[in-house]
Amino acid sequence: MTTTRVLARIAVLVVSFLTIPSAEAQQPAGIMRTDLQRYDLSTGGREAVQVRVDIAPGHAFGRHTHPGEEIIYVLAGTFQYDVEGKPPVTLKAGDVLFIPAGTVHAAKNVGNDTASELATYIVEKDKPLLTLVK
Repeated sequence: MTTTRVLARIAVLVVSFLTIPSAEAQQPAGIMRTDLQRYDLSTGGREAVQVRVDIAPGHAFGRHTHPGEEIIYVLAGTFQYDVEGKPPVTLKAGDVLFIPAGTVHAAKNVGNDTASELATYIVEKDKPLLTLVK
């Protein structure tokens, strides 16, 4: 029994170390996404997800969509958001932005320091949180 437990723990550690590089590889250069929390909502098939996004100066997160609404609160720095169907908007710390479900959008750090946002998503469960658009 003890040998089985030790082997199981070793297997978990190996899998954990193997998945860390692949998760980091999915992050574009100059961008760090940190998952903060994810919870099922009382509305069936929906979940709330909160992510901190940090973008280095001059870097951008390309055009993408989400399977639900995104509510943005800028924590630091200066972002330019391009939301399909609207003129670009520049936001600074303390500003907010709402992006409707399925709307194509992009974000760029147009300041001289790292820009950070708190992104809250109200999305359909079991769908990719983010889909890149060409």
